Formats: sequence, C-alpha cells, structure tokens
Amino acid sequence: MMMYHFTQDDFNVFQIDGLENRMAALIETTRPKLNHLGDYFADFLTTHTGETYYPHVAKHLRRTTNPPDDTWVAFSTSKRGYKMLPHFQIGLFSSHVFVLYGVIYESPEKARLADRLAEKKDIILSLDDFIMKKDHMKEACEKIEADTLAEGLRRLKNIKKGELLFGRIYKPDDNALTSDKAFLQEVEEVFMQLIELQ
Repeated sequence: MMMYHFTQDDFNVFQIDGLENRMAALIETTRPKLNHLGDYFADFLTTHTGETYYPHVAKHLRRTTNPPDDTWVAFSTSKRGYKMLPHFQIGLFSSHVFVLYGVIYESPEKARLADRLAEKKDIILSLDDFIMKKDHMKEACEKIEADTLAEGLRRLKNIKKGELLFGRIYKPDDNALTSDKAFLQEVEEVFMQLIELQ
C-alpha cells in the first residue's frame, strides 16, 4: 500500500473538471498521503529543529467555483496555522511535486525574515539542484543564482505580495517518486538542508 509517495493517479486528479468532482478525487486519492506525510514529517522536523512542528493539510474550504490547481501539507510551529510564519511544504501541481521552505505574503515579519535569509545567502547559493519560487500559488520556479536571489530577497522585503520559497521539485517520472522509501528518504535529505535556512 502506497502511503507517502505520489503516483500518476495523484497528478491526474488535477485534470478532472469541476470543483466537486476534483475535490472528491483529491480527498480519496491524495489527501490520505498528505495526512501520512504530515504526521511523519511533523515528528521529523520537531526532532531535528528542537521546536514543535504541526502539520496543516490543505482543505480548500474557501473554494466555491474553481477547483484547486495544487494541494499540500504545510508545517509550522503554530497549531493555528502556517501562513503567517516561515514554514515547510510538501505538495503537488499537475506537473510536479514540490518540497519547499520559505515565507509567503501573509507573514507580517517578511522584512525581518528577508534579512535573515540574506545572511544565509552563501548556504542558499550552495544548494545543489534546488529552485526558488516567488509565488507559491503558481507552478513557475527558477534556478537559484546570485542575481535572482538578490532580486527575490529585495522583493520579499519591499513588496507587499512578495514571497520567497526554496526547495526541490520532482516530475512524475522522477526516481524519488518510485516508492514510499525513496520519497521519504528524499524529503528527509531536502528538509535537512532547508533547516539550515531557519
């Protein structure tokens, strides 16, 4: 039984038309994996950071018309939510799985967090095969380079809607998605590197 890794069935959920039908498939096919990943990696992050982490599985409750283009489990140090805090994420769009750490626009401390990330720029630039995202709601991502990182940090600090997340993405045929064991090992390795950005 597949408890943790995503398969083609999970990617196919996002091809289903209509909010009700897509949500039914998402709840049946993908959400159980997000719940399992939430339990597993909340414990993992708590163990490796010394802080208590809580999982927050996307429920998509505010949607009334448009079906979701992605879904996820996020991890933060608050039981009440994650959007206001730096947080970790595991989730997927129709095109890829993402494993991320960063800050989104809802955080009231974006400027301070941007300064903290700027102090870690050498670590960020050394992350091999990692990407950065400037909008967690879009599939687009870019390679981490000195100039794009500097621009991303400026945007995070100065633009109200600025966001910045770092991590890895995996296409449906990636070796990391061949088994639960492979995926858990991959996410553990990525999270261990992302923990250094805290």
